[in-house]
Amino acid sequence: MPSTKPPTEAAPARTFTVGELADRAGVARSAIRFYESRGLIAADRTPGNHRVFPREALRVVSVIRAAQAVGLSLDEIGATLDRLPGDRAPTHADWARISRSWRADLEARITALETLRDDLGSCIGCGCLSLENCPLFNPNDAARTLGSGPRYLLGDTAADAEAAIAD
Repeated sequence: MPSTKPPTEAAPARTFTVGELADRAGVARSAIRFYESRGLIAADRTPGNHRVFPREALRVVSVIRAAQAVGLSLDEIGATLDRLPGDRAPTHADWARISRSWRADLEARITALETLRDDLGSCIGCGCLSLENCPLFNPNDAARTLGSGPRYLLGDTAADAEAAIAD
């Protein structure tokens, strides 16, 4: 009589090869080797001298990808990952601490992106005076007194420009 037990699934691998880790994380194999060369992830060696990565390296590579996607540099990411424990897999608390450490920077980036999205169609205080409303928000290029670049996108206001001229 055939068995009525459902087939058991094999336990997930405890390690990944470079190719397996790259495939699971959605990055090129060269990215895995690059991250390893930068000290962002570490591999062990098999008796045959093949690199194998611990299963938690998949989360680290995924976090690296997500952090890069929002504009964090590899130096910023590496400095933060250096605070993870080296003797064990990172816990929920470890990852929560990393999230908190990036929060202020990410909030500032979100604000800058929202400002760019919302204000790009109006005067940005760059001095071009090419839009219909530039003479209203930046009369006679008053924003130039605040410095170069798109002053209003950088956080200055038309009131700041007026105050600088009045001084």
